[in-house]
Amino acid sequence: MSVSALTNINNVVQTALDNSRSPLKSVADSGDSELFSALLGSAIDNIKTTNNYISDAENEELKLALGETENTHDLTIALQKASTALQYTVAIRDRFLEAYKEIMNMQI
Repeated sequence: MSVSALTNINNVVQTALDNSRSPLKSVADSGDSELFSALLGSAIDNIKTTNNYISDAENEELKLALGETENTHDLTIALQKASTALQYTVAIRDRFLEAYKEIMNMQI
């Protein structure tokens, strides 16, 4: 893999991280309810994106199975995007559940 390809990947990752933090920066001083709303909206967007990637992967599988395409490269990319997005979504869910359990175990 060339240096320019790695640089492009790094730029994409950094842009995604910056975009995921931007809603939180704008409402950090506004209040807890708006912060929760931004977090919930971000989580819902993440789930929608994951569903879109999974749907794209399934469509590529169907195209290959029906003989509409012989390009396995697009299928491989779609499957990898779907897998990565699903792993990320599951990791966020697990962290959320850990935080919820910790809050529920707090003594008042």
